[in-house]
Amino acid sequence: MAVAPAAAGVGRGRRSAATVAAWGGWGGRPRPSNVLLQLRQGQLTGRGLTRAVQFTETFLTERDKQSKWSGIPQLLLKLYATSHLHSDFVECQNILKLLVEILMRPTISIRGQKLKISDEMSKDCLSILYNTCVCTEGVTKRLAEKNDFVIFLFTLMTSKKTFLQTATLIEDILGVKKEMIRLDEVPNLNSLVSNFDQQQLANFCRILAVTISEMDTGNDDKHTLLAKNAQQKKSLSLGPSAAEINQAALLSIPGFVERLCKLATRKVSESTGTASFIQELEEWYTWLDNALVLDALMRVANEESEHNQASIVFSPLAAPEENGLPHMSARTQLPQSMKIMHEIMYKLEVLYVLCVLLMGRQRNQVHRMIAEFKLIPGLNNLFDKLIWRKHSATALVLHGHSQNCDCSPDITLKIQFLRLLQSFSDHHENKYLLLNNQELNELSAISLKANIPEVEAVLNTDRSLVCDGKRGLLTRLLQVMKKEPAESSFRFWQARAVESFLRGTTSYADQMFLLKRGLLEHILYCIVDSECKSRDVLQSYFDLLGELMKFNIDAFRRFSKYINNDTKFQVFMKQINSSLVDSNMLVRCVTLSLDRFENQVDVKVAEVLSECRLLTYVSQVPVQMSFLFRLINIIHVQTLTQENVSCLNTSLVILMLARRKGQLPLYLQLLQRMEHSNKYPGFLLNNFHNLLRFWQQHYLHKDKDSTCLENSSCISFSYWKETVSILLNPDRQSPSALVSYIEEPYMDIDREFTEE
Repeated sequence: MAVAPAAAGVGRGRRSAATVAAWGGWGGRPRPSNVLLQLRQGQLTGRGLTRAVQFTETFLTERDKQSKWSGIPQLLLKLYATSHLHSDFVECQNILKLLVEILMRPTISIRGQKLKISDEMSKDCLSILYNTCVCTEGVTKRLAEKNDFVIFLFTLMTSKKTFLQTATLIEDILGVKKEMIRLDEVPNLNSLVSNFDQQQLANFCRILAVTISEMDTGNDDKHTLLAKNAQQKKSLSLGPSAAEINQAALLSIPGFVERLCKLATRKVSESTGTASFIQELEEWYTWLDNALVLDALMRVANEESEHNQASIVFSPLAAPEENGLPHMSARTQLPQSMKIMHEIMYKLEVLYVLCVLLMGRQRNQVHRMIAEFKLIPGLNNLFDKLIWRKHSATALVLHGHSQNCDCSPDITLKIQFLRLLQSFSDHHENKYLLLNNQELNELSAISLKANIPEVEAVLNTDRSLVCDGKRGLLTRLLQVMKKEPAESSFRFWQARAVESFLRGTTSYADQMFLLKRGLLEHILYCIVDSECKSRDVLQSYFDLLGELMKFNIDAFRRFSKYINNDTKFQVFMKQINSSLVDSNMLVRCVTLSLDRFENQVDVKVAEVLSECRLLTYVSQVPVQMSFLFRLINIIHVQTLTQENVSCLNTSLVILMLARRKGQLPLYLQLLQRMEHSNKYPGFLLNNFHNLLRFWQQHYLHKDKDSTCLENSSCISFSYWKETVSILLNPDRQSPSALVSYIEEPYMDIDREFTEE
């Protein structure tokens, strides 16, 4: 019976007021008539199917008495009258307050007895509240301010009849709430979540996505390391954040992660269940864009017409099911394409929640559970048929978009899947679960042939938890990666996912496993022959290439065979020099590898050193100085971020290797000369001095970052610290101190670090 108030402007939600009115909110059933024809007309005209003014006040009063609707129909008329543009917003708020009070009556006790409210009335109140939030600006924010009301809404999800309406209203409210809600304040959270069926749990993940993610201010300046460090110091004094508390609350629920893994890996055929046509459409309505719902319904109508059934009539006399929805015949079931899309939308939210949990404080606990419940083998089995399925001619996409648009659910699922793989593999031994038994044996054979110890993590991998089938998930990813079109938005995420497998302590066997599958040649083709223009994709390729080639003489030999003439080498170096922020990790890899190779006595290594253009080029001191000068010059303390701080560490690697050779004073002297040649004496070395002071503050208190530096460079962190201390030595007589090369009139090394 619920109807939408008149729109007071552009709706701020995902669904237009026209569609809300057309469905009568979630509470109302489609009216007896050819609904699809009316929907088609609504799609063309932009007008809904019902208006509040179609009902007289006398009629609504009579229905109120019969159904005991607590005055809701009359409140609706008043709400409609006050929700027009330029109408009395205060009166609108007062009416909404009455509706909230009606909704919350079960929490009020009179003489020891709690009042009861029917599911249907709750459903209607929720519909009215949501529709008003969509159509009237400011309502959602007002509701978000009432924390007790938001907490109360969670209790309404115990009923299947009101679950979808409640979940969607909560999601919209949390989207504008300034402070994150704490899930441990929700009454009986464990029981509530444990009693959800799988579809409810999937929908609930939309709410969880808001409650377990750290709130972002949206201001780019707040992403600087200065700001992050200040925020971390503040957080330490305040204790765990609301997001961290919420993550812990969820992980304490028995079977929670296991059920998420089952949702993420179930097949479409396992998800159909016994849901009726109306149930499925109702869920579609809460999930997708208004226009897409209409398009989907039109497609159902077209499919029915092919079987000489031009329309679907919803009879008001049909016998109700237990859930209050009419029985439908088999012919009105959703087509397979919509079922697949429905499952994709579920998996999107589930994978996001798992990804956030993998990056949280309880990462090791989540890793252990995800491995135990076989998430990775399950995703591997879904890879071809669902995750990376081929588009059919009738595949559903968002209205006004193409199948290749980044807004497409198919595209978003792929990106979320790749982000999960990246989080799962990054610096964790469980990464070998991405392989199958045969591929693990291949890693062992590579180590045996090279006469090096087998990787301990490979030996410790539980073979019962790895991928099955002919190919593991990593190999499948490599196959689609090499087939990806040049303009594809997936290239960045694919490279990041594969790179995360190589991160940490360098493994020759891991590198060779990927080299044997042509990964290096594919990357070089994309950088050189396709002349990739995307900065993000180039950065991900350079980072991956650095991890793939580091300390690996076979990789540099393959590089030489591909970059086999000056023309190709010039194109490659042009890409590197176009943005050192993007390519500096590769520069660091080549510099470190060159240092190791030069200290080895081996005929094969000597041969590669002489024939590889890249190693020969980087071995020249003027080239190293050029890199060093530019790396220091493009960053400042106030602009350091997680993305560009690598430039500072790469410049330190160059100087640490110079120190090993006793050449640190020479390099500092050359930097001073380059300053003078640019007619800005002191500007570079002062900047570098400030950067190193910040480096000490940042890294000496962060165990994870220091471990990463040590593992990725094979240089002990103590040597990093010693080198920085030597460079910051205040003694102007020290030949290795920066201050010895800054002339007194240009000295500016004691600045306070501020964000300005």
